[in-house]
Amino acid sequence: MLAEYYPVLLFLGVSAIIGIALIVIGFVLGPRRPDAEKSAAYECGFTAFEDSRMRFDVRYYLFAILFIIFDLEIAFVYPWATVFSSLGLFGLVEMGLFLSLLVIGFVYAWKKGALEWE
Repeated sequence: MLAEYYPVLLFLGVSAIIGIALIVIGFVLGPRRPDAEKSAAYECGFTAFEDSRMRFDVRYYLFAILFIIFDLEIAFVYPWATVFSSLGLFGLVEMGLFLSLLVIGFVYAWKKGALEWE
């Protein structure tokens, strides 16, 4: 039974060797001529104007969390759509409940102003 895993182990081993070899080759053969401009922090095409540890508004994190939630929604909807015909009415009702909960959450966030960016 373990013999069936040999191709997978071979693939992992070869990919690890190639990855490590490329990193080592880049480190050994790559140019090393740092200067002040190359070592400077790059921030949107102009020099940094504040500390890198500045505080972000809470709305930034709310927006990011909402993006992750609706991105994960697609991760659940796509497999459901591929097996929709075999699920029948039960699958349709369950996905309708799932999507309606997400819509309620979206409307709540919208009404609270979490999607407004100043």
